[in-house]
Amino acid sequence: MQLTHINLFDLKPAKVNVRKRGGKDVEDLVPSIRSIGLIQPLLVRPNCEGYEVIAGQRRYHALMHLAEDCTAEPVPCIVMDEGDDAAAIEASLAENVARLPMDEIDQYQAFAALVTQGLDIADIANKFGVTERLVTKRLAIANIIGPILTLYRKDEIGPETLRILTMATKTQQKKWLELWKSDEGAPQGHRLKCWLFGGTQISTEAALFDVADSGLVVIGDLFGDDCYFADSQAFWPLQSQAIAEARDAYLADGWVDVIVLEIGEHFPSYDYVDTPKENGGKVYVHIAHNGEVTFYEGQLSRQEARARDKARASGDEVKTTDRPELTKAMQRYLDLHRHAAVRCDLLDNPGIALRLAVSQAIAGSELWSVSAEAQKAPSEAITESLADNAAEESFREERAKVAELLGIETNATFVPRQDDWSVSRDLHGIFAKLVTLTDDDVMRVLAFVVAETLAAGTPMVDALGIMLGTDMSKSWQPDETFFDLLRDKEAINAMLREIGGKRVADSNVTETAKTQKGIIHDYLSGTREGGKQDWHPRYAAFPMKAYTKRSGIAAIDNWKAVKKNHHA
Repeated sequence: MQLTHINLFDLKPAKVNVRKRGGKDVEDLVPSIRSIGLIQPLLVRPNCEGYEVIAGQRRYHALMHLAEDCTAEPVPCIVMDEGDDAAAIEASLAENVARLPMDEIDQYQAFAALVTQGLDIADIANKFGVTERLVTKRLAIANIIGPILTLYRKDEIGPETLRILTMATKTQQKKWLELWKSDEGAPQGHRLKCWLFGGTQISTEAALFDVADSGLVVIGDLFGDDCYFADSQAFWPLQSQAIAEARDAYLADGWVDVIVLEIGEHFPSYDYVDTPKENGGKVYVHIAHNGEVTFYEGQLSRQEARARDKARASGDEVKTTDRPELTKAMQRYLDLHRHAAVRCDLLDNPGIALRLAVSQAIAGSELWSVSAEAQKAPSEAITESLADNAAEESFREERAKVAELLGIETNATFVPRQDDWSVSRDLHGIFAKLVTLTDDDVMRVLAFVVAETLAAGTPMVDALGIMLGTDMSKSWQPDETFFDLLRDKEAINAMLREIGGKRVADSNVTETAKTQKGIIHDYLSGTREGGKQDWHPRYAAFPMKAYTKRSGIAAIDNWKAVKKNHHA
């Protein structure tokens, strides 16, 4: 037998089901399944139309009832193999599920105990025959304070309220509890969501900055016990600057990374383990909608922690699993634009081109077969961006002039590409023509051939860029495609600091990547005053430079590996 998830509408009751009456009486099951999901899988076997339910008819009808109001999720099912004893399977399943109490708190405690033993969410779901989503929901209860759990255990609050409160900070939960004990009463259900996320009042207690020195207007209640900022919008830039200062202090103190989450973004603490700073622990900064900030120090995802433990146990090098600063598409975009700038400069330096040709003839290279660089891009947007590059346009003009020197007609590359079998060259005819040309003209042709066969994305591009003093600002400006491919929020904030200054960058550190890129765009277009309009990213420098300490930029890693042999 096997556990799997099957579309609800591929199931139907079996005619041999032992429950002949009462199978559709599901009023008691519907609320439970709606609240906590299906705990015990159905027992099914294949038939010609899908699967038939051998055991679990009432659960099946309850799910069909719920499917009338919303989209049905796949149903966990035990599929019988040929020769399986249905009674034995059902008994075994019932015994296994009996280990999992129906109460959400007991479920959380059972799941949490398994997490401490090293099981992940998928393992726990498989062990109990439940969905991973249900396990995740239960583990979120770890964020609930004790008094609220007691209210739930006493049936004074429902499961919906409990689930919403898992998204509240400890301070918000305490304030909610105070309302519960007061005559005013605490919000529940939809009102609770509005209370948590829809309000605009921000308490002065949430401020990380000096309220008295901020100049912000503060209002208080009748007795002065609670004070709030009159303008919540004015609060956020100052709070963001304070968060940025805290981030910088953590980094200066030796923490490997500080991740500032977006406002309201949930931090699933149950999926992280406490890890000392010296073992690679990171700091996560959670920012609630009410301005409250929580610093989760020394955190590492369970996946990364397991990978590190496994590497240490086997004596292997511990590798980081951090996402790279640049996506592969962005790296290729930059490779192609940097390549275009360098090979355009190579046209004016035939002496260097000659020496490069000799060294490639001796040692070989990626393209010295000889083939032209294919300039393949992963998207049409990158292809169009490259077509607008000024260096690329100059290169196309030179191609036409060199072809004219040799009497060759070409609408594509001068040197054929590896996959372009439609292009053929007359070796003897080209040689005969070269014999009639001056040395200067031959060197001009050589420079072009070497430039057209220079491989993009290689350390040689950086070596030549340094040697030739290539300035990409003459041929390329950051365009819409560049900003579309720019995803890393930390790098974007660092760019904003270069263009608009530290104060602007820190004031917007909690904003989305899209918002920060919009500010950069406004500076560069001149619609926002005070920034650097002639700015170019570090990625355009020779050699390329990064904005974060994370690895993963091929151009930088490749150059580091070969620069010891470079004597520019």
